[in-house]
Amino acid sequence: MATSHFQQFLHDATSPAPDTDSPLGPHCLYGLYTSWCLLQGKTPRRDAAFRAGMRRCRVHIRRGRLRMKGQAAADYILASYPHRG
Repeated sequence: MATSHFQQFLHDATSPAPDTDSPLGPHCLYGLYTSWCLLQGKTPRRDAAFRAGMRRCRVHIRRGRLRMKGQAAADYILASYPHRG
């Protein structure tokens, strides 16, 4: 079976975090996804399509137990950091 766009995102940019007290919420997960797309040269899907893709991958975005990893995590963190100037 071919790996979907969303499965590849989950593999590359997230890892399970079953014991975490602060898993990724919906907004952070989508932000991580857009960072991953930017790094992969892909156009991010709209939020509704992203949520549907996560459901197909059996990821519950409001109560999932995931943490960020990889280059997309670094990009997302740096992009989210408040700039002073």
